[in-house]
Amino acid sequence: MILARTTLIFSLLISLLNAAEVRLYSERHYTADKTILAEFTEKTGIEVKVVKAGANELLARMKAEKDAPQADLYLSVDAASLERASIAGLLQKIESPDLSSRLPKGFGPKDDAWLPITMRARVIVYAKDRVKPADAPKTYAGLANPQWRGRLLIRSSTSHYNQSLLASIIASEGKGKALTWAQGVKNNLARPPQGGDRDQVRAVALGQGDLAVSNSYYLGILENSDDEKDRKARESVGVIFPNQDGRGTHVNISGAGIIKGTKNKKEALALLDFLTSPKVQAKYQKLTSEFGVIKDLEREPLQKAWGEFKPDYQSLHELADHQTEAVKLFDLVGWP
Repeated sequence: MILARTTLIFSLLISLLNAAEVRLYSERHYTADKTILAEFTEKTGIEVKVVKAGANELLARMKAEKDAPQADLYLSVDAASLERASIAGLLQKIESPDLSSRLPKGFGPKDDAWLPITMRARVIVYAKDRVKPADAPKTYAGLANPQWRGRLLIRSSTSHYNQSLLASIIASEGKGKALTWAQGVKNNLARPPQGGDRDQVRAVALGQGDLAVSNSYYLGILENSDDEKDRKARESVGVIFPNQDGRGTHVNISGAGIIKGTKNKKEALALLDFLTSPKVQAKYQKLTSEFGVIKDLEREPLQKAWGEFKPDYQSLHELADHQTEAVKLFDLVGWP
């Protein structure tokens, strides 16, 4: 009896030790992720262990653990952060033609070190009751036009979203034009930057500015909010996808890379396969209003209402190269 019980306990311990898992370092903070990861575990039996922190903290942690990785996947909300991880030698090539073939041409990184999961566009919104659609700026450059002096709302220069936007301008137009743009936008501020993207849209609704810059998915969050004031704020603004006659609208992604040296590569690939499956991509769009990244994916009705747009995939892969410059330019013009 004692021997049988000991054998059973030993078998259970071995089973626990050999249980399939994937360890995830994540910058994302969305409730939807918990739902989606739970579905992955239910479908595959692979447990997902998540550690959440900011990009700099996670990158420092991965560098410190480089010889003995404590995570299998790095999930970021910024292409520049993924590129930084790749340049530091922290990510391994994702050797899966099937995964790469799901993406539009030119979307994924050239070195296959990470995979996009969701996409957001940096859009311009305008007050419908104070700005005629024909008069609203159709380019990011238009935000720096003096006609918008004291009428523009945008968040702090410490935001990764704004740093990546300015990095994309440096990549596509050069440092000189980027500096001029940053100075012009700073001159046009209706108030010192404060709050997140949703706060900029709310402030336009309250008449504190006539234009704002926001990530597209925040418009969906406002539109689906339980708060009537947020729904009305969203209803009060029109949406413009800038630069449609040029490079396209600046986009950024949430994406993931497999950490070099992981012992759970198979499980990590299984999670990437799941996250980029049509069913889960559609669920991201429904739950978070982010755009899915795979080809031929039908948009959510509220996303369709925003209109079709041409994304700028080219500068997406150059954000890391210019992020430090972008921060310096913000400091130079005194953008808080």
